[in-house]
Amino acid sequence: MKIGFIGVGKLGMPCALGINMKGHDVLCYDVVKECMQKDVFPHREIGPNGEKSIEPLLQNSSLKFGSIEDIVKETEIIFVAVQTPHSEKYEGITRIPDERVDFEYKYLIECIKKLSECVDKNGEDKIVIIISTVLPGTIRKHILPIMTNKIKLCYNPYFIAMGTTMQDFYNPEFVLFGVHDDNAAKKAEEFYKTIHDRPFYKTTIESAELIKVAYNTFISSKIAIVNTLMEICHHIHGADVDDITNALKIATDRIISTKYLTAGMGDGGGCHPRDNIALSWLSNELGLSYNWFDGIMRARENQTAWLADLIAKEFDKGNKKVIILGKAFKPETNLTVGSPSILLKNILLEKGINAEMYDPYIDEHKFDTSKQRAIYFIGTKHNDFVNYKFASGSTVIDPHRYIKNQKDIKVIRIGEGKYEI
Repeated sequence: MKIGFIGVGKLGMPCALGINMKGHDVLCYDVVKECMQKDVFPHREIGPNGEKSIEPLLQNSSLKFGSIEDIVKETEIIFVAVQTPHSEKYEGITRIPDERVDFEYKYLIECIKKLSECVDKNGEDKIVIIISTVLPGTIRKHILPIMTNKIKLCYNPYFIAMGTTMQDFYNPEFVLFGVHDDNAAKKAEEFYKTIHDRPFYKTTIESAELIKVAYNTFISSKIAIVNTLMEICHHIHGADVDDITNALKIATDRIISTKYLTAGMGDGGGCHPRDNIALSWLSNELGLSYNWFDGIMRARENQTAWLADLIAKEFDKGNKKVIILGKAFKPETNLTVGSPSILLKNILLEKGINAEMYDPYIDEHKFDTSKQRAIYFIGTKHNDFVNYKFASGSTVIDPHRYIKNQKDIKVIRIGEGKYEI
């Protein structure tokens, strides 16, 4: 098929590449001109078969670039992957403000207006599939009223994770489809059968909007729960959080799956924190009896503040330098959006502690931990850190419990219940 892709940033480009690698002609457009090229992909992404980078695949692909007008004229299905950002203060790298707001939809609205004009001018009906994350009710309120009736719309948000985007695109648990036009949905289902054999779940636009953000916030709930267990275990001698969570992972009938059930840092990324904060806004707007989503984010924030307290206590013992290892929100990517490590740094600043940060996948310079006596906090579970040698007299605080003991340093593995903090 001939596929159009509007928005080829950190999400859109790997997905467009994945479609192209399945034999489809893909024509791309992005308002950011730097995105419309195949030479360099700035984000850390592994390939569908475990390749260390998607750059060689991208450079050897037959992806093409053009205007929105070109896409309307030349393609059968048009995917719209335009950003719907939250303000930086709602990304989860700082404390949550008291006020709440919805996502910013102006970019999506501008795109649909432009696309509608081009479709009207072209004179033929076009299947348009929005994959951007929105809160329930958004498409009916903001998109349908400005859309030409020549657009046959569906809503198809993806369940992907940065760093493994192509693998997740090829191997989803299911394809979520909010249907506004039945014929468009049938055509889209034919398309997805060329990508994989996973279930195609059709529902209303509004249900699909809510399913997407509910999926993300359910993951945040699991992480908040296991990190609470980690905090309990850290105070009870003999209790080990990995023993606790490994037992829970066996309970697949009731707890559902083992993923996101290992204690460590708080939830992060460009979707989960912001989705929880946005749903906490919606909860207030709807007057819900309890704002569950606000509770999740407060738990994440308070757990990070508790980690800052552990660092501060070591700092008060005379260790006057704090270095956070890892800026990325998870080890598979170099993206820092929603990073719990950066939230930790900002909370430490409130305490008067200006921590340094280093990430081997973000910073160009090399960093030698063997020459600097400091309090090292493992913020991102990069495998590189396992082999780091730390200067004599250093303290290493490890919420992931994977750093081994070394001579003449103190290793605090959080949640093992062996330290009185």
